[in-house]
Amino acid sequence: MIRYALQCDHGHGFEAWFGDSAAYDDQAARGLVECPLCGSRGVSKQIMAPAVAGTRKTASGPDLATMQTMMTRMAREVRSHVEQNFDYVGDAFAREARDIHEGRSEKREIYGEATPAEVKKLKDDGIPCAALPPLPPDPAKAH
Repeated sequence: MIRYALQCDHGHGFEAWFGDSAAYDDQAARGLVECPLCGSRGVSKQIMAPAVAGTRKTASGPDLATMQTMMTRMAREVRSHVEQNFDYVGDAFAREARDIHEGRSEKREIYGEATPAEVKKLKDDGIPCAALPPLPPDPAKAH
């Protein structure tokens, strides 16, 4: 793994981890690297000092509240994209994912519910699936 210091074309600095330098180059070339603060895909590597034991990190980044806001926004965007573009299959997710993978159902993007055991079996069998990011509770509905 390699950690890069990155900066977007709006001046936001952030760090990201990649499998190796080729992974960064490939993802950047395909427009998959974006600023977590503003979403800009105009991202470039910055000069970075090597990690040395005993040194103190002095670079300042976004505060915790900003990071929480950003992560909540991103989680909502992911969920919204899935809900608008994928077929909801409810608790039949594991069966339908297997049927699609094995060619018994039409190929399409789906989402739904599955137990941890069902997810493990899908992954063990090489059937791709991932959990949607959880959303934090709505503060307006608390109490």
